[in-house]
Amino acid sequence: MSFNLSDVLRVLAVIGLVPATIGDGAIGFAVMFLVVGGCMLPRALGVPPWLDALMCSSFIFAAWAALLDWYVSYEGLDLAVHAASTGLIGILASQVAQRARLLAPSGHPRERLAVAVATVSSAGLLATVWEIGEWIGYTYFDDAIQVGYDDTITDLIAGILGAGVAGLLAGAAVPRRVESTMPR
Repeated sequence: MSFNLSDVLRVLAVIGLVPATIGDGAIGFAVMFLVVGGCMLPRALGVPPWLDALMCSSFIFAAWAALLDWYVSYEGLDLAVHAASTGLIGILASQVAQRARLLAPSGHPRERLAVAVATVSSAGLLATVWEIGEWIGYTYFDDAIQVGYDDTITDLIAGILGAGVAGLLAGAAVPRRVESTMPR
């Protein structure tokens, strides 16, 4: 197993535990701990290097944007991050499902559609779980976590849009079936 750019990002995520904890206490630690786990997952699943690097980058950026209050300072950044991260998670879920043969696309248009729908569905579900986690964090741990009805709904809309783009890309990436022109 070789060391690559994503491994450098994983090391940065682990190192980020220290300043996040110093700056934001237990919440900072929890956020960066989730990021470390999120960065380890693509490596453990053996996804393509481009997806691994994009996922690690987006998770690290998302965490620091939250911890440094960039979402408050830069309008729309939260929505862009939700769209991008959710889309990447959807692509990851689609690839895992295909490897596990839960989705075994042969290139038939219906199977391409199945990959797209599975990508959108899994990403949408995970975006919903994330929003529930934000609410739990706000309700039971730290009321400084930025949540509210408008925030939750717009985050989910952005996540679903990102999932939709990911679904289109994942479906389009399924190789088309080549019909034989040989007589039978």
